Amino acid sequence: MPTITVGLDGSPASLAAADWAAREAVQREALLHLVHAEDPPPPYAPFGGVPSLGAIDGQHEWAADLLRKAESRLARRHPGLLITSRLTGDQAVPALLAAAADSDLLVLGSRGLGTVAGFLVGSVAQAVVARTVRPVVLVRATEHAADEHLPDAAGAGATTTPYRDVVLGLDLEQPSDTVIEFAFRAAQQRAAGLRVVHGWNPAAVYGYAAAVDAGLNEELAEETRNGLSDVLRPWKDRFPGVKLHEQAVIGGAGRHLVHASRDAALVVVGRKNRRAAVGGRVGPVTHAVLQHASAPVAVVPHD
Repeated sequence: MPTITVGLDGSPASLAAADWAAREAVQREALLHLVHAEDPPPPYAPFGGVPSLGAIDGQHEWAADLLRKAESRLARRHPGLLITSRLTGDQAVPALLAAAADSDLLVLGSRGLGTVAGFLVGSVAQAVVARTVRPVVLVRATEHAADEHLPDAAGAGATTTPYRDVVLGLDLEQPSDTVIEFAFRAAQQRAAGLRVVHGWNPAAVYGYAAAVDAGLNEELAEETRNGLSDVLRPWKDRFPGVKLHEQAVIGGAGRHLVHASRDAALVVVGRKNRRAAVGGRVGPVTHAVLQHASAPVAVVPHD
C-alpha cells in the first residue's frame, strides 16, 4: 500500500502539511504516517546544568499528545483513512530522511511570509529537500483545501469546484521522466490541467545576435516550442485525459513558475541527485520556487 509521511512539530505549518497530506492520501488511497522527531537533549544544559528528568518526560508527553490529537483530528475529517504515527528520539533531519525512504511521498510544513506569498524554508526542510531521494511536498502555514480549487460562481473559495492547474517546471536540456510522470499523475488524480513551463534565454544560445535579429529570435522560439512538444508527446499519449498547456517563455523559469503558482493547485519542480561528499543542494530554479511560490511545491529528485 502506498504511504505518505508527514513531519509534525506542532507548528501551524506542520498542521497545514498534515491536512494536505491527508487529502493526498485519500486521493491516492494511501496510508498516512505521522512522524515527530524528539531531538535528543544535550548531555548538559547551559551553565553546567543537567536536563531534568521532569523536563524530558514533559517534552515526551507533549509530543505523544501532539501525535494523538493530530491522528484523531484527521481521522474525524477523513473516515476510512488509514493513519499510523511514530515518535522517534532521533534528530529531525535523519529521522525524516529515514521516514521518507520508506514512503512514496514526504510532506513538510514551511512557515509562510505573513501577507507576502511565499515560503520561509527552515533549516530542517532545506536539509531534507536537498538530501532525500523521495519526492517532498512543502506546504505553507496558510494553505487551505479551498486554495487548490477554482472559486465558485460567487467568487468565493470552495472545495467542490474543479482543481486549479498543476504547474510543472521542465528543463529541456535534461528532461526527467521521473519529474514529468509525477506532474502528470498529480494532474490526473485531480482531474486538473497541467501547465508546463520552460524558460529559455535566446541570448544564451546566440549571444548578442539573438537580441538584434528578430527573425533569428523567432526561429529559436519555434525550435524551443517544437522541442517542448517533442518531449511531452509520449506523455500526452500515456495520459490522454490530462489537458496540457505548454509554455516556452523567455527569461528565467523561476520567476515564471512563481507567477504561475498564484493560480495553481501544485507546483512540481525537479532536483538532480548529486552524490556529493557532504550534504546536497537544490538548483536556482527550485530554490526560487521554494522561496516565493504561492501554492504547495513538490520537489522531485531525479538522476
